[in-house]
Formats: sequence, structure tokens, C-alpha cells
Amino acid sequence: MSPLVNRPNGARLHRLLSSAIVSSLLLILPACSIPQLRRASPAAARPESFHGTTNLEGEATTAEDSNEFDSLENSAHMGWYEFFEDPMLAGLIDQAIVGNQELRILAQEIQIANNEVQARSGEYLPFVTFGAGAGIEKPGQYTREGAVEDQLEVRPGQAFPEPLPDFLVATNLRWELDIWRKLRNAKDAACLRYLGTRDGQNYVVTRMVAEVAENYYELLALDNQLATLDTTIELQQKSLETAKAMKEQARGTELAVQRFQAEVHKNESEKLIIQQQIVEAENRINFLLGRYPQRVDRTNVEYIDLNLHALSIGVPSQLLQNRSDIRQAERELGAAGLDIKVARARFYPSLALNAGVGYRAFDAKYLFSTPESLIYNVAGDLVAPLINKKAIKADYRSANAKQIQVVYNYQRTVLNAFTEVINYMAKVDNYGKSIEIKKQQLASLEGSVDSATKLFQNARGEYLDVLLSQRDMMESKMILIETKQEQLAATVKAYQALGGGGTLGG
Repeated sequence: MSPLVNRPNGARLHRLLSSAIVSSLLLILPACSIPQLRRASPAAARPESFHGTTNLEGEATTAEDSNEFDSLENSAHMGWYEFFEDPMLAGLIDQAIVGNQELRILAQEIQIANNEVQARSGEYLPFVTFGAGAGIEKPGQYTREGAVEDQLEVRPGQAFPEPLPDFLVATNLRWELDIWRKLRNAKDAACLRYLGTRDGQNYVVTRMVAEVAENYYELLALDNQLATLDTTIELQQKSLETAKAMKEQARGTELAVQRFQAEVHKNESEKLIIQQQIVEAENRINFLLGRYPQRVDRTNVEYIDLNLHALSIGVPSQLLQNRSDIRQAERELGAAGLDIKVARARFYPSLALNAGVGYRAFDAKYLFSTPESLIYNVAGDLVAPLINKKAIKADYRSANAKQIQVVYNYQRTVLNAFTEVINYMAKVDNYGKSIEIKKQQLASLEGSVDSATKLFQNARGEYLDVLLSQRDMMESKMILIETKQEQLAATVKAYQALGGGGTLGG
């Protein structure tokens, strides 16, 4: 072929090579200035078992005892109806689920997160707008626009009207092509945060269930302490009558009468304090239920012998599935990783398409004349940051720092969950053993009260022995009730720590 034929092909090839080089530079140069990511320090290795303990009876299950961790029994899989086995308490929890204001606030947070997902989902789709307009314009005769219009005609012999109307009906489209998944990653991060808010709501449910149960059992404890004071006052009243009778018979003194009288007054005063504590405990429950102060119905049971469902704790790996706060922290971790990808994509070029189609004319009767009044345009924008990228780098580093924060928060959440299970399970066990010993102590003191009372009635013992025996028995019974309350609270907390009671369905 002759050089005259080859030259156009060579020019075309040269233009293609130039375009390829420019495009490559637009893609490569931004990546050269992206800062290095920092990494969080690794967490300590998670233990494979809770010191081998899985239940209150002390039976042990270690990692070696089972090849399937997920098949181990775990109390977190029980609903609160099954775990507490108290219809009145379950009814209170149901009311709290419906009326608790914190849960209602969280429901709106979930709705806000869902709206954010919807907004992010629309960003990587084309934006289409429709509009219509009308206007009028009169340029000055001694301006460029006016001078040009004097020389123009719509058609031969027909000049443009003066002033010049303008009618427009058009549809415009703008579409940013998500070539680096920036917009889709932002949507995925919003989805993870939405799921995290649902997990957060479930965690608040577990906490609220535990708070209602704790206050309920505290209320039962206060009822039993009040009953103990009534029983003690009744005994002391009998001793007071005995002391008065012995004084009248010259077998006793006024000192014994006054001491018994003082003890009765002291315990009557304690009753008023406990009654106030009952009012406050009831209103704590009412607040959790979202209702105004009123009496709280509760079961009349023998408090000391009250036992909840036996706890089975499984293995630490199950906490990652059962604890809502851990799942929420995990989703936040995933969202933070996507945020870094979004921030990184800002270093690369963005490609946007703009297009429009419509009708435009100076007279409404010509507005929809086709093709005379038809207008359209199509354009593409390829934009890449080249100079002064401090803001983009700062956002990228901030996203990295936030990711490291979320990593440490996840590590802390897992560590806290493991620690809570260990602490509360140990408390349930130790307080249970303490209760058995205190029961033996109480039985001995009840026997001493009976012996001292008989000796005093027969003038063979001192009134002080009766008074001290009654006081010791009452204090022992009150401490036993408090210890039982602590054990029940620890059981409830252990159930919460395992992730139990975290679903709205019970």
C-alpha cells in the first residue's frame, strides 16, 4: 500500500495509544498516593471452655469431651417462659416488651437504619427527573444577543417574536457508574448496620428481661423480709408479755420489759423501711413496663426454696452466636471494613453519564413538533483527583482509625461476655453453697430461741439470752433471704450473659 493510505490508520492508532496511556495514568497515579492502612493488635486467644464447667451441679464438659460444640446444651436457647416458669413474671415481661419506651425508641432507630439502606440502594441506580418550564426574554437591541436575533428568522420572512417566549418539557438522566463498587459497598455497609440495630434491640431485650426478673425477685425477697419481721415481732410480743407477767410476780425486772419493748419498736421501724423499699421496687418494675405506679402482682412462694431452671452454659464459641451484642459488634466490624473500601474508591476516577431528552419551542403550539422541537444530549464525565487530595486522604485515614476502634470494641465485647459468664456462674455456685450452710445456721438458731424461751418462762434463764437468740435468728433469716436474692439475681444475669431471653417472641 502507498504511504497515503497508511497515514490515516497510523494517526488513528496514535490517538488510540494516547487515549490508553491517559486512561492508564488516571487509573495508576491515584493508587500511588493511597496511604498505608494501620492494623489493630490481635486479641488474646479465646479459651475453648469455661474452665470445664457447664452446669450448676458441677458436671464438667470440656472441649475434648465433645467434637460438636454447637450440639452442647445451652440455656440461651430457652425462652423466658420456660426458664423462669412463673406466669406472673412472664406476664410482666410481656407487658415490658409492649410498653417499654427504650424498646420503642430502638424500633425507630431500626426504621432509620432501614431508610438509610433504601437511600444507599438508590444511589447506584440512574437518577431520572422530569420537568417543565416557561419563560420570556427580551434582550437589548444594542447587545450581542439582541443584534443576533435581529438577523435571524424562524423561516423565510418570519422573524422571532419579541419578547421571546420559551417553553420546555424535558426528562434528564444522571447515572454514576459504580465501577469501583463504591456505592454498592456503601449500601452493603448500611445493610450491616441495619442488621446491627436489630441485634442491638435484641440485646436490650435480654437486658430488660433480666432487669424485670431481678426486680421481681427482689420484690419477693422484700415480701419475705417483711414476713420475717412480722414473725419476729410476734415472738418478741410474746416474750414482752412474759416479761411483764414475771415482773408482776416479782420474778423479773423492769429492765427486761424495757429491752423487749425496745426490740419490738426497732423491728416495727424496720418494717416501714422495707415497705418503702417495696414501693420503690414495684415502681422500678412499673417504669420498665412503661406504666404509672401501681401494685405489682407476684407469686406467693417459699422464697428460700425457690429455684430457677438449671443453667447449661456450653462452650465459649456459642457466645458468638447467642450474644446479640457480639453479633452487633461483628456487623459493625464488617461495615467498617466496607467503609474503608468506599473511602479508597474516592482515589480512583468516577464515571458519570448525563443525558436528556425533551421538547423546546418559543411557541406552545410548536412545542411537540417532531423533530423540529425535539432536543436531546448525551455526555460522559471521567473525573479523577490529581492534586490536593488531603481531604480524601484524611477521610481514608479516619475510616481506618474507626475500623481499628471497631476491632477493639469487638474484642472487648467478646472478652466481657466471657467474663460475665464466668463471674455469674461462680456466683450462682458459691451463693448456693452458702445458702445451704446458712440454712443449717438458721435451724440451730431457731432451736436456741425455743430453748432460751422455755428456760426464761421457767425462770431458769436470763431474758438477755432470749432477746439475743431472737435477734440472731432474725438477722440470720434476713441475711439468708438476701443471699438467696443474690443467687437468683446471679442466675438471671448468667442467663442474660449466655444470650438468653433476647428474642421478642420469648
